[in-house]
Amino acid sequence: MHHHTNLPGLSPPHPGAILREDVLPELGLPRATIARYLGLSPEKLDALLDERDPVTPGLALRLSRLVGGSPEIWLDLQRDYDLRTLEPQIAEELEAIPHLHPGG
Repeated sequence: MHHHTNLPGLSPPHPGAILREDVLPELGLPRATIARYLGLSPEKLDALLDERDPVTPGLALRLSRLVGGSPEIWLDLQRDYDLRTLEPQIAEELEAIPHLHPGG
């Protein structure tokens, strides 16, 4: 599995994009077979690969078993993607929240 380095200014990739672009082509198996191995419907696998569904902890465990990488790596990829894509969407809301420092 390739390790995607995040360059400044570039958003981290969705784990589904890594699967779609790097992992599945190397396996050379039909998507239906991959979905069956992962215990997913073909539609759920497509939603992941199309970056519409996230990697959940259960799916991270399954992906780790099927294609390698620790479950934590798959979850870290999802977390990084979620944080970087959500932050600009709620930037105004975040600006309205004051900085409070307990005990200081």
